[in-house]
Amino acid sequence: MKANQVKPVRVLVVDDSALVREILSKGLALDPEIEVVGSAVDPYVARDKIVELHPDVLTLDVEMPRMDGVEFLKRLMPQYPLPVLMVSALTQAGKRITLEALEAGAVDFVTKPASEVARGLNDMLDELRLKVKMAAGVNVSAWKNQNYKVKPKLLKESLALEESTDKVIAIGASTGGTEAIRNILTQLPAATPGVVIVQHMPAGFTRMFAERLNEQCAMTVKEAESGDRILRGRVLIAPGDYHMTVHRSGGTYIVKTQTGDKICGHRPSVEVMMQSVARSAGSNSVGVMLTGMGHDGAGGLLAMRQSGARTLAQDEASCVVFGMPKVAWERGGAERLVPLTKIATTLVGILTEGRS
Repeated sequence: MKANQVKPVRVLVVDDSALVREILSKGLALDPEIEVVGSAVDPYVARDKIVELHPDVLTLDVEMPRMDGVEFLKRLMPQYPLPVLMVSALTQAGKRITLEALEAGAVDFVTKPASEVARGLNDMLDELRLKVKMAAGVNVSAWKNQNYKVKPKLLKESLALEESTDKVIAIGASTGGTEAIRNILTQLPAATPGVVIVQHMPAGFTRMFAERLNEQCAMTVKEAESGDRILRGRVLIAPGDYHMTVHRSGGTYIVKTQTGDKICGHRPSVEVMMQSVARSAGSNSVGVMLTGMGHDGAGGLLAMRQSGARTLAQDEASCVVFGMPKVAWERGGAERLVPLTKIATTLVGILTEGRS
């Protein structure tokens, strides 16, 4: 290998279908920066091949006989942390297991095409190649010897927080964001001012994501619908494939969801949401940029800060991908970089300043 030649990302493909293994292997091999070092029919075979082949990244089918992807991850990550991309079906069971897999340590996921298979397959393989190369740079060592599902401590309710009316918290995230969002929301008290969130996620997944969070958080969490009010104690998550904007309506704030062109390559877009928060809420808002690939929302967070909002971004050490927070920080949109474990307490501190 030449000195300036990039070492290819070594990938192990795990799927119970021989046809899917062949499609994924051939699709990944089209990229000269990726080398498929092997495939496995189930997690038991995968376990042996991981030890033998030392892949950089694993692609893992969500639904498999004998042991599903989640159970495999729960066993794998504490012993042999490895960047894992889930390959998910759009079934209800597939969506549920995918979200559980992200909780158990998976970096990200791609969805199998449900219609227009030929075109959808090419799009899916393009996405998979991109995410495999991204995943190769992710540090998953924190999962070593980690107990599964350590629940963050809920922050103490405070009268000062309850008096923080007329505020909007806007959060944007992409790769790694589902767990970052969970970490923050499960710590926030029920009296927290209203939260609006854009998490890059396909249609069909956001409703289930909101429902899972609703079971785990003191605040009420739901997938946003046009006309929903932003209220203290409520979290609204932009629906997959729809932009979400915030608007002032008399003495309250409401959200609107709509289709439209992708902005910064995404729909929903963090940029669209944060620009609307800057216009409608200004200094009555707080912006938070979490882990994610790309630059979506960097301009919006800057607009929020320029309108008088307080703004934070997740620090590099705690990010799965230090992309969106990095660009937001470099453009001046974020006041400071904060470790994920301290974002909830920092938010509460900002919201209660001068009210204690």
